[in-house]
Amino acid sequence: MADMGMDAYRFSIAWARILPNGTGQVNQAGIDHYNKLIDALLDKGIQPYVTLYHWDLPQNLQDQYGGWLDRKIVDDFVVFAETCFKAFGNRVKQWITVNEPRNVAVHGYDTGLQAPGRCSGLRHLSCGGGHSSTEPYIVAHHFILAHATIAKIYRNKYKASQNGILGMAFDVVWFEPLANTWMDIDAAERTQEFQLGWLADPFFFGDYPASMRKKIGKRLPRFTAAEAALVKGSMDFIGINHYTTYYTSHIDINIIHRLFPDTSTDVGTFSQGFTNGTAIGDRAHSLWLFIVPRGMRSVANYVKDRYNNPPVYITENGMDDSNNPLVPLKQALKDTKRIKYHNDYLTNLAAAIKEDGCDVRGYFAWSLMDNWEWAAGYTSRFGLYFVDYKDGLKRYPKDSVQWFKNLLGSS
Repeated sequence: MADMGMDAYRFSIAWARILPNGTGQVNQAGIDHYNKLIDALLDKGIQPYVTLYHWDLPQNLQDQYGGWLDRKIVDDFVVFAETCFKAFGNRVKQWITVNEPRNVAVHGYDTGLQAPGRCSGLRHLSCGGGHSSTEPYIVAHHFILAHATIAKIYRNKYKASQNGILGMAFDVVWFEPLANTWMDIDAAERTQEFQLGWLADPFFFGDYPASMRKKIGKRLPRFTAAEAALVKGSMDFIGINHYTTYYTSHIDINIIHRLFPDTSTDVGTFSQGFTNGTAIGDRAHSLWLFIVPRGMRSVANYVKDRYNNPPVYITENGMDDSNNPLVPLKQALKDTKRIKYHNDYLTNLAAAIKEDGCDVRGYFAWSLMDNWEWAAGYTSRFGLYFVDYKDGLKRYPKDSVQWFKNLLGSS
């Protein structure tokens, strides 16, 4: 990273490495591990940006009381966060409390595609239980309260001596109306509110978007007056994980919604990457990832306009190639599509900053090295460095490494 000219590295601290049972005894070996990493980064002039929760809940807390479904998780997460502030806060100045809380809520407690795999309705046979109509909203509510509680404690106990900042990293797809009609224009706005607004609005306005209140009704949790005051203003910056853009249209699914209310039927829209058989952009390896650089500028401006231009970090942006064993290593390292992806997205981000006045303060490419990409496993390669899984995890720089080195050397 130092050779490339990078001055920041984002990584996650695994809760169970610090507190194996989620609470109680601290694992000193875990503390030592992250101390070595943080010190090594700082020694090279690289600032650590630390994520406290990247979907790795200690199993004991899930078994004890259901993890994020129970309000008790807020107190336990606070203990973990404070443990990290005490151990690392003298050197870590940028904290991301939760990575992609919406993703956890939807795919962990509605679709059941991710841990802990809870769902109901038409998908219930593939899940071990759950209530898709309510659980995603409860989980998201607890994420919001957890961040706000941690932020208050940090500001009261650690801010003066450590001088750090706290934010969240939100997954943000950009949505464009499928057709230039008021229904599709409204659908695109509503979809964005059910995505980013759901998790971000409470931190700026003290409540969820009005469109969500109207559509979800009593199933959407309410903040008490004290909670709303705690949450509002508790975020120092917004982290944005942005990869792709979709077309969105309004759909009338009242019957399905009455029978199977969940996060997808509540919003009442349909998003897709095609119109009349034409893709919205080129494709990466992942089926969901369409390459639409203009979406980056649109997202940055949406955040500026909706939230009065808060500080923003692009906490993830990148694209993947396939892990094709038939492709020779020399060819796999020639990642011209990735270079074009980063060039075009960064060009749009630069325009958002210089021409539109968006307060964007940092950019993180996903990812430094090929890694385990959740449900895609090792079939997907997002890395700037190629990792040879068949030969001792040897690492080889792709052409994008030299491209970033040239870019950063000239900036």
